[in-house]
Amino acid sequence: MSFSNFAHKSSKSFTRRTNRKKIMIEINKRQDIRKMDVEQLKSWLATHGEKGFRAKQVFEWIWKKSAHSFDEMTNLSLATRQLLNEHFLIHSLDIAKQQQSNDGTIKSAFKLFDGNLVEGVLIPAADRMTACVSSQVGCSLTCKFCATGYMDRKRNLEAGEIYDQVVAIARQAEGSFKAPLTNIVYMGMGEPLLNYANVLESIAHITSPEGLNMSPRRITVSTAGIAKMIKKLGDDEVKFRLALSLHAANDEKRNQIMPINESNSLDNLAEALNYFYKKTGNRITFEYIVFNNFNDTLQDAKELWEFTKRVPGRVNIIEYNPIAEADFKNTEADRLDKFAAYLEDRGVSVHVRRSRGKDIDAACGQLANKEAA
Repeated sequence: MSFSNFAHKSSKSFTRRTNRKKIMIEINKRQDIRKMDVEQLKSWLATHGEKGFRAKQVFEWIWKKSAHSFDEMTNLSLATRQLLNEHFLIHSLDIAKQQQSNDGTIKSAFKLFDGNLVEGVLIPAADRMTACVSSQVGCSLTCKFCATGYMDRKRNLEAGEIYDQVVAIARQAEGSFKAPLTNIVYMGMGEPLLNYANVLESIAHITSPEGLNMSPRRITVSTAGIAKMIKKLGDDEVKFRLALSLHAANDEKRNQIMPINESNSLDNLAEALNYFYKKTGNRITFEYIVFNNFNDTLQDAKELWEFTKRVPGRVNIIEYNPIAEADFKNTEADRLDKFAAYLEDRGVSVHVRRSRGKDIDAACGQLANKEAA
C-alpha cells in the first residue's frame, strides 16, 4: 500500500472516530427522558414555561403509544417538541438481525443505543404468544449449561430497553401470526434480580393502564436463585409470577453447574421462597433441565419431590439445548418419562416443556449473540 493510500484511509478512519465521538458527546448532553417519572418531568416543564399537564401527554406517548421520537407527539406544539428535542432523547433499540425457526419461533438481536446487543425471542403456540426478554448484556453467574453464562456481563438494561423488547416482539406476533402478545417471560440473557430496579420498573410500565396494560399474572420472572432478592420481591408484594432455575435438588450437584448456589444454598432458597409465597400467595415454578446421566435418575426425582414439599410450587421439566461451550446432553426419552411419572405419582404438578427454536439457537440457554456479532 502506498503512503498516500495509507494516509487517505487513516484520515477517513480518524474522521469516523471523530464523528462518533461528537455524536456521543451530543447524546451525553441530553438525558433519556424515560429515566424520569411524570412528576419530575412536570416540574422540569414548569421551569421552562410549559403547562404541567404536558408531562402526562408525553408519558402517554412514551409508555402507552411506544413513541421513539418527540416528532411523533403531534398533540404537542412544535415549540414544545423542539424544547424536548434540545434537552432529551429516547434510548430506543433496533432489530439488528431477525431469524425464524422451522417451528415459527422468531429470534431477534436487538442493538442498543451504545452498540451492545441482546437477544429476545417470540415463542408462538396455538393458545398463546410469549415474549422471552433479556435483562442484562451478558451475565455474571457463569451457569455451566447456559451460553449467556460464558459471556462477560457488560451492563444492566434500562427499564425502557426491556420495555422496547416487549413492544418489538408484540409487533412480530401481530405481523407474523395476527395474534396479540399474551405472555412475557424474563428468561433471556442475564439475571433479572441483579437488575432489580430496572426489571420492576419495566414491569410497572408494561402492566400499568397508562402503559401496555398487560396483566402481571401473564409475566414470569426467572431467577438462578438470589435469596435476599427473592425476599425483597416478597416485601414489595409483586403480582407477577416467579420461577426458580433449579436443575438439581441437592447442593453438591447444583454447585457443579450453578456457582451461585455456593452462596445461596437450597436451604437458604427454600426459606426465601417460602417468605415470598407467604407475602404474595404466588406458587413458585421450578425449572428443571434434565441432563443425561447427571440429574435424571429416580434418586434425583426423589430429591426434587422432597424439595417441592418444602416450598409450594409446580415443576417445569425442560429439555436440554446443546451449546458449543459445554458437553452436557439431553436425557433419553424413557428416563425423562420415568422422571416425570415419579413426580406425578406423588402429586406434583409437572409440565414437560419441549424446546422451541433450537435450529436458530433461540431455545432456553442458547442466547449468546453468536449470529449477530
